[in-house]
Amino acid sequence: MGLVKKTVNVTDQQEDWIKTQIAGGHYGNDSELIRDLIRKEQARNAELDALRAALIEGEKSGISDRTPEEIFDAVVERKRKRGEL
Repeated sequence: MGLVKKTVNVTDQQEDWIKTQIAGGHYGNDSELIRDLIRKEQARNAELDALRAALIEGEKSGISDRTPEEIFDAVVERKRKRGEL
């Protein structure tokens, strides 16, 4: 994967925060921090897209004839079978 050189302007307060992150050993330099922030934002956007798709699918599926308690019990049982509980 190639790298592209970018120029980024930040406020004094943001620069202080960046320096603190680097001084604290969280990142080796500005570029590492910026790339990590971009990766985190990309992951967050992917999660939001998946959530939106699930909500749309749920809306399209119509209204359930089960009670909230029945739905909850079914979720708990499914998680038990998967070993998640």
